[in-house]
Amino acid sequence: MPNLHPQIEKVLEAMAGMNLRAIEAMTPAEARAQMEATAASRKAEPLPVARVETRTIPGPAGAMPVRIYWPNAAGTRPAIVYYHGGGHVIGSLDTHDLVARNLCGGAEAVVVSVDYRMGPEHRFPAAVEDSVAGLEWVHANAASLGADPDRLGVHGDSAGANLAAVVAIIARDKGGPKLRLQSLVYPVADFRMGSESYTKYATGCGVLTADAMRWFRDHYLRTMDDATDWRASPLLAPNLKGVAPAIVIAAECDVLHDEGAEYGDRLKQAGVPVERHEYAGMIHAFFGMMPAVDDAMNAQRAVWAAFKRAFA
Repeated sequence: MPNLHPQIEKVLEAMAGMNLRAIEAMTPAEARAQMEATAASRKAEPLPVARVETRTIPGPAGAMPVRIYWPNAAGTRPAIVYYHGGGHVIGSLDTHDLVARNLCGGAEAVVVSVDYRMGPEHRFPAAVEDSVAGLEWVHANAASLGADPDRLGVHGDSAGANLAAVVAIIARDKGGPKLRLQSLVYPVADFRMGSESYTKYATGCGVLTADAMRWFRDHYLRTMDDATDWRASPLLAPNLKGVAPAIVIAAECDVLHDEGAEYGDRLKQAGVPVERHEYAGMIHAFFGMMPAVDDAMNAQRAVWAAFKRAFA
């Protein structure tokens, strides 16, 4: 049995009382609706921000929604491009609004949350293309956002961390935009899904079961051949030398634990500065479980501090 933190056990009891359906038993539309409802039921109070605006920007397939958050801080601020989690199939600007507000207030940065295209309607590599476009738009339009184009970072959780990691590699390969930090919260790093944590934490650790990950993979990738493309599985990138410094957040009791740890190792072996935090007894998605889980805020504070140091 997983060694779950007492606060996580209480969260799982509360989730059992909500009669949530298994992700792998739903259609994408049903899974999206359930995630929206779960996020809306959260009663946490976010950090204050100065202003929030939802608009569209040019994307590879037409207008792409983004939500921009400005901090209560004077002068030109750094900027963070944020990619939400949800297995590249579910999740939205709304489900991750609370964490985005906290990131804006805590890191004292302009945050641009990108509503990238998702599977199964838009399969890989559509999300990657949109994520790159989001970063390049922020860099090109930094002045109008009150942001510094030389102080940029990317942040994501789960599927969003997968996209942040891939964007960091592509930015290196294209010669920019130069990133000060990539913040990766329990990233999807290897869609081959063969690590030991897939067996160890397959069930009993919240909604992200091993079967749910297979469901996400089957709705995101075009074929299993895509699992070996480094733009889907950044762990398979042939060379990570020269990508942006990283902070990697891990939950102990998470099917993605081992691939996230291995990705951090690969970055370090390539000479990339890596700051790592592992939270004992935590499960996937704990990062957004405030105020019920103390380590949610502890992990968020670690990310804010890492961005502040990177932008200093």
